[in-house]
Amino acid sequence: MHENEFHIDEALVHQLISKQFPQWAHLPLKPVPSTGTDNALYRLGSDMLVRLPRIDWAIEDIDKEFEWLPKIAPFLPVPISTPIAKGTPTQDYRCPWSVYSWLEGSNPIASDLSESFIHDLIGFIQALHRINLPHGPISNRGVPLKGRDVETRKAIQELEGMIDTPSVVRLWEKALKVPQWSKPPVWIHGDLSSGNVLIKNSRLSGVIDFGNLGVGDPACDLMIAWNLLPSNMRQIFLTGLGIDVATWERGRGWALSVALIQLPYYKDTNPTLADNARHVIQEIRKEDILTC
Repeated sequence: MHENEFHIDEALVHQLISKQFPQWAHLPLKPVPSTGTDNALYRLGSDMLVRLPRIDWAIEDIDKEFEWLPKIAPFLPVPISTPIAKGTPTQDYRCPWSVYSWLEGSNPIASDLSESFIHDLIGFIQALHRINLPHGPISNRGVPLKGRDVETRKAIQELEGMIDTPSVVRLWEKALKVPQWSKPPVWIHGDLSSGNVLIKNSRLSGVIDFGNLGVGDPACDLMIAWNLLPSNMRQIFLTGLGIDVATWERGRGWALSVALIQLPYYKDTNPTLADNARHVIQEIRKEDILTC
């Protein structure tokens, strides 16, 4: 998926486990299908997950997650990724890597969703945003939208002929005009999407992948309204969150920016993620048409 992506396969992971955590070497190991782009995932036994960075920018997330996930977990209403052990670089794999607890559930699709799931999701987001832990790291997704302007416009240029670029430019410029977050920063996940939430028996059963964890503008945690929720459930989501209109509109801007940047980058290497990016762009354009 990336240039300079690290080589990772089952034999390598088994070798790492055997040498560094021999007490687990006898456990079955198998790859976990995922649309995630930063880490390779392998299930270890029945209750653990091995997570290995695919690319250099994912390496720094390991220490952050080991420091902060155990601290925020007690404040949240559903289980989250829990780090168990940290692996060290070797000659064959020159990155740190990690072992987490396994969370039960599957990634949801829009047709699976119930109002119960939506209310669970609302409860998770509200609990996360209420956490009062000082000195948290600044999330790269908790910053003003204007910080993504150059990258977003570059992506729009690359999508010329694939999407209606004039209408998307107008939508992006509209998002940039929304008032910025002026309150104290809050704790945010930073990448809520179908691939990072789990569902079991129609309820939210867990939240994973906290690589963008930190403090900042809560708007980016609303991206899930467009990358997962069907249009008829967005109003339930908005009403339940009880947020102001500007935060909702910045959330839409975040969803648009992330989708626009993802589409040209992953269109040939991650079809599922690219299709979701197209869906987000289409949904936001439809909303704009309906409100005009």
